[in-house]
Amino acid sequence: MRKILIVGASSGIGQALAGQLDEEGVAVISLSRTSPAVNVAQHIAYDIRSVNEPPPFEEALDGLVYCPGSILLKPFRHLKIGDYREDLEINFLGAVRILQRFQSALARSGNASVVLFSSVAVGVGMPYHSSIAASKGAVEGFVKAMAAEWAPAIRVNAIAPSLVKTRLSARLIDTEAKLLLAGQRHPLRRVGEPEDIAAMAAFLLSDKASWITGRVIGVDGGIGSIRQ
Repeated sequence: MRKILIVGASSGIGQALAGQLDEEGVAVISLSRTSPAVNVAQHIAYDIRSVNEPPPFEEALDGLVYCPGSILLKPFRHLKIGDYREDLEINFLGAVRILQRFQSALARSGNASVVLFSSVAVGVGMPYHSSIAASKGAVEGFVKAMAAEWAPAIRVNAIAPSLVKTRLSARLIDTEAKLLLAGQRHPLRRVGEPEDIAAMAAFLLSDKASWITGRVIGVDGGIGSIRQ
């Protein structure tokens, strides 16, 4: 049975992915502050901002997904250096620490897959996104470097979503008017569902994606590449 570690499986995309993988017969190991509402084989209580390392995982891991993220949208003149540091900590450095901790477990698989998350805002300049775009840009460079370093035993890819209905984005789409307006900005005329992104992550974790590494794949309703 495949074993996949999901960091942040207790909500949003991570929880949707945990549910999909469980239905596929995958043993999901959850690493988050709270236990997810879906079935998992093991839950490890851990805060990614903790100064302590998560406990080691002695078995082989066939995949790892790092889901924590942030949405800090402010004009540049209102951003402090601390805002950039916090976004970098959550979106990039947290992933680095997790991968350093679980690298040995991934290597024991011999055919592992890592999935990280970028943002459509890296490839498409958007106002008020300078902090999130900077930290997610670091993720994209890291993905390509690690894919080269860890090939052929460990594949490393990223997904770059646009706006998705999660707790993190709730304030941006908390009325029907906001939700409609946000959807109309996308060529496919809706914002994303957690299941849309989870489906791509599940694919990248599977053997069906065994010849894909070092890629940043947009799942963004078309907004990253289409103008109408």
